[in-house]
Amino acid sequence: MKLTAYEDKTGFLITGGAGFIGSHLVDVLMSQRASVHALDNLSRGSLENIEKWLNDQNFMFVKGDLRNLKDIVKAMKGCEIVYHLAANPEVRISSVDPKVHFQQNVVATYNLLESTRKAGNVRTFVFASSSTIYGEPSLIPTPENYAPLEPISIYGASKLASEALIIAYAHIYGLRAIIYHLANIVGPRSRHGVIYDFIQRLRKKPEELTILGDGTQSKSYLYITDCIKTMLQGLEKTQKQVEIFNVGLEDQIDVKAIAKIVIEEMGLEGVKIIFTGGVDGGRGWKGDVKNMLLNISKLKSIGWKPQHKSAEAVRLTARALMKALN
Repeated sequence: MKLTAYEDKTGFLITGGAGFIGSHLVDVLMSQRASVHALDNLSRGSLENIEKWLNDQNFMFVKGDLRNLKDIVKAMKGCEIVYHLAANPEVRISSVDPKVHFQQNVVATYNLLESTRKAGNVRTFVFASSSTIYGEPSLIPTPENYAPLEPISIYGASKLASEALIIAYAHIYGLRAIIYHLANIVGPRSRHGVIYDFIQRLRKKPEELTILGDGTQSKSYLYITDCIKTMLQGLEKTQKQVEIFNVGLEDQIDVKAIAKIVIEEMGLEGVKIIFTGGVDGGRGWKGDVKNMLLNISKLKSIGWKPQHKSAEAVRLTARALMKALN
């Protein structure tokens, strides 16, 4: 999507800018000659993702951590719009070390908001939240106004806590806040999630694939280009002080079908699939939401339309990851 209202005169700060989603957002904004600052501690991101922009005069990369206020101040200088994408995305860590998500998600968000308040130049704060904030909703597809919000993982709780902080800061300090409840986002450069995990396991042991859970876990998988389009469209077409959007698809795909697609894309035959059976009724792990489908009618009302369905997104992602690994 082509930016109009902010192009050539606005500075963007992207936390997690060398990561999967962040680097794709960097690509789009830089291609439109925006001024972009990327802050990343490179624990999951990679300079390879943004290598082509490192010497561009409109781009600045800051290797830093959101737990360090000096790093934030350096990266935020001259920026009016913040895209907060940095987070620890590993839901499974929740049951082992909940402090990780508190520090890297909640505390990091608080530090960024405080720096935003003190800087005084940031007008808009965009946050990549998660569908996990809904927990296991009784209403599917799940709308933005669903309640009560009862996340079943520390990751989901950390995202919900971050949302609460952002909304409060918006109302108290006059920020404009846009919050996106993201479904599973997939595509080139992803190094996290079921598709990447399946490929890695099959590369090590091509005759066998172990799947956590019973394989019926069903969710939407949104391709990265559709996700980035959403993040820009929401910025352009909404003006409310606080706006929340579900970002996903109207279809789902289960883990069994994902495994089949990955096996096909890797050109493998006769693969033995082993299901662990999982926990709590077939989940892959404690805190794994087994069935998620977001109501995206609000997002569609501002003109957003995805180009890829879940199965196609999975196939394109498997193909891209295999190409990158070869």
